[in-house]
Amino acid sequence: MKEIENVQNKSRKNMILDFIKNKDYRPLKLKELAIVLCVPKTERSEFYKVIDELALEKEIVITSKGKIMLEMDNYLDGIFLGTGRGFGFVTVEGKDDVFIPPNKTGGAIHKDEVRLKIISSSQRLRPNGKAKIEGEVVKILKRGFEEIVGVYQKDRNYGFVIPDEKKIGDDIYVPRSKSKGAVDGHKVVVKITKSADSEKNAEGEIVEILGHTNDPGVDVLSIVRQMQLPHSFEEEVNLQLEKIPDVVLEKEAVGRTDFRNEIMVTIDGEDTKDIDDAVSLKLLPNGNYLLGVHIADVTHYVRENSPLDKEAYKRGTSVYLADRVIPMLPHKLSNGICSLNANVDRLALSCVMEIDRQGTTVSHEICSSIINVDRRLTYTIVNDLVTDENSSYKEEYGEFLEMFMNMKSLSAVLREKRVKRGAIEFDFPESKIQVDKDGWPIDIKPYLRNVATGIIEEFMLAANESVAEEFFWLEVPFVFRSHEEPDSEKLKKMSEFISNFGYSLKGQSVHPRSIQALLSKIESTPEETIISRVVLRSFKQARYTPENLGHFGLSAKYYCHFTSPIRRYPDLEIHRIIKEHISGNLKGKRIDELKKVMPEICNNCCFTERRAESCEREVNSLKKAQFMSNKVGQEFEGIITSVTSWGIYVELPNTVEGMVSTNDLYDDFYTFMSDKMCYEGAKTKKIYRVGDTVKVELIRVNIFEKKIDFLFI
Repeated sequence: MKEIENVQNKSRKNMILDFIKNKDYRPLKLKELAIVLCVPKTERSEFYKVIDELALEKEIVITSKGKIMLEMDNYLDGIFLGTGRGFGFVTVEGKDDVFIPPNKTGGAIHKDEVRLKIISSSQRLRPNGKAKIEGEVVKILKRGFEEIVGVYQKDRNYGFVIPDEKKIGDDIYVPRSKSKGAVDGHKVVVKITKSADSEKNAEGEIVEILGHTNDPGVDVLSIVRQMQLPHSFEEEVNLQLEKIPDVVLEKEAVGRTDFRNEIMVTIDGEDTKDIDDAVSLKLLPNGNYLLGVHIADVTHYVRENSPLDKEAYKRGTSVYLADRVIPMLPHKLSNGICSLNANVDRLALSCVMEIDRQGTTVSHEICSSIINVDRRLTYTIVNDLVTDENSSYKEEYGEFLEMFMNMKSLSAVLREKRVKRGAIEFDFPESKIQVDKDGWPIDIKPYLRNVATGIIEEFMLAANESVAEEFFWLEVPFVFRSHEEPDSEKLKKMSEFISNFGYSLKGQSVHPRSIQALLSKIESTPEETIISRVVLRSFKQARYTPENLGHFGLSAKYYCHFTSPIRRYPDLEIHRIIKEHISGNLKGKRIDELKKVMPEICNNCCFTERRAESCEREVNSLKKAQFMSNKVGQEFEGIITSVTSWGIYVELPNTVEGMVSTNDLYDDFYTFMSDKMCYEGAKTKKIYRVGDTVKVELIRVNIFEKKIDFLFI
């Protein structure tokens, strides 16, 4: 019977396609097509189902106006990128961007997934040497923003929402009945109910009022909501939490390696609350080091496909913002039973490595364990202990001093080995924004790297590599952290640029050792900043992959993220795989299941990581603009970090970045030279290029747009 239905369905599809392919066919709406094809009303629902299937199979296109057309080569799917000036571009995977004129957007807004029709391809080349291709959006496949955040402006019988995202060009009309009682200046979340057309703005309804624009915390909350970050936990998650104990039960220790008598500590920042790694170290009779990296066993509490697991997967990562943390897991886990707090039993996954005096890991073991941390220390304390013979902390932490000194020695050996093999190390300043109780920035301080941060960094790298190598050779489904080597085209451009300074890189492909050698050569030279930034921009982004592609930046054959399961989902997934292997359950059908889902898991981890980075970047830009808002007229010294056709970007020592607009270059006529990343004055021959130290005056700050404008002194 089912075979007969399939034959009938195929026959209907062929009949419809034959009709649409006729040269005399003109696009019709669904109901019109049904009438023309004489489809009885009793069979209309079946007819509509066949049309939907043809659309899913991409045999036909249903336009935004509901008209049915034949799918042809000049129809493409992509992501619409707005500009705030009416027109936009559609990015299509594997193809050049397509320009969309203002009257051809089809009501699409920034980040919508759309179907477009190619309408022309100009022979006139753009500055990048590529032809200009124009298109028309014929259908919105999926909204990029389910909801939009903006400022509400009230009129007599209606209102408008001005989107925070400037690439959403037009305001959104809101009828009075759908305003939810919002008043002028409210930050709101609006849901689009009717797309824009050539005559009218998009229409929407307010679904949430976040507060007034001046209310403390609303600024950051607005960014969180606009980025569509999950920020509250569902009721079913809270119900699951109630069943999780606050202490480790004795029965949970059964079958685990017991490290409770091992001396171990945690070393973190002063304000860290979600502690997911502890370390132990002792010297073996043969002179080798026995390093233990003990990571919180989060998967014991976050079981696969449970409400907690689904929520963690959706979030992907904890997001650390200036005035708050949006955790991947609820505080009961992240700050409680999963956090490796001192003097309490905790469940862990331990990677114990024997490392020789040359930094080679001669053997390792990964096991389920139970631990009890002796002390919770900070980077500041440990650094003081290992660098100052007269440290004031000796009296309190003297019993750990020998272990810390051995940790210092081992981390130095590991780092030396890593640098020798070619691991690339950039030294760009990072900052921490301090805010008051209302979330207003009061200071921006650089993150301080020291011997203690280096100890933990090297130990985590060693564990991550050991775990990745073991599971690569086991040939089981896994989540690798991959960083591929740069594209040859980008390497060529980078080589051309550094040749201006008398440096070179040999060959079309390059080993990371060559990059590190270059960075060592330019250290402490005037061109260090400019070349370091150009090198970094030539790199690909690191990503999560089901295949082991190696890590170019670390010059590592095998690498993964194993050490932060409280705040990163890929680490959580890796722990799940490790435990299934340890228990003997990772075989047969289970391996097949994991192989199918691993690409999707990796893609989701990449997406959530990028989303979190974007949110952190936006919040930092906002807070830096707020911090500088009362400093207009003051003078600063900074470094040029980037030059573009529209302006020159300058970064101050506190990492605040602003722009000198080309409109504000008064003293000469300057020419932008993209190949040399500089501007040159026609008369004075004065040059502004990346890496130059300059003096600037702060002339404008726009907090709403997160813009800082400088003027060269």
